[in-house]
Amino acid sequence: MKMSKLNNPVQMAVIGAPHGIKGELRVKAFTADPLALGDYGPLFTKDGRSFEIIDIRPANTVVVVRFKQVKDRNAAEALTGTELFVDRSALPDDEGDDSEFYHADLVGLTVRDETGAEIGKVAAVQNFGGGDILELTLGGRKQVLIPFTQAAVPVIDIEGGFIGIDTLAAGLVEGEDDDPDGEDFDSERRPRGPRNAGGSR
Repeated sequence: MKMSKLNNPVQMAVIGAPHGIKGELRVKAFTADPLALGDYGPLFTKDGRSFEIIDIRPANTVVVVRFKQVKDRNAAEALTGTELFVDRSALPDDEGDDSEFYHADLVGLTVRDETGAEIGKVAAVQNFGGGDILELTLGGRKQVLIPFTQAAVPVIDIEGGFIGIDTLAAGLVEGEDDDPDGEDFDSERRPRGPRNAGGSR
């Protein structure tokens, strides 16, 4: 089925490698609950092809999906790397709360540091059980993971197309108090210990 271009596409997933011989595929979902990927109706590619999920189950950090349109492994192999979208109109609307956004909204945003310099892009939002983590591509190549916390990511501007990160809180640079000799340690500058646990470092 062909369709006209989505008016306001939101990336929901990217197709990975085939799984087995029956046309199933590993899919990386950008929804908070990966299994909810099947709740949004048909998913669409950039060129307008639609894919309908008829079966979905969890598998480690991805989901294994059977699409109605994919009948065998050959068809599945041709789809590896395909990005899947829905129109924003298909998503629930959190009316009146401008601070609400979808994880999928973050993928592809520019990453800026404290000076406003563009240092990379958001590649994915991960969650390995200990809270959300942003996967960033820095300098076009290097992949890094940072905690998705208020301290590490103080600015999220979906409309402006960027996030602002605190490179120290995100763990991308060493602070003076991380000096192994401890000569520059200033106990007043940054709290340590239990008060700082839980992702606000």
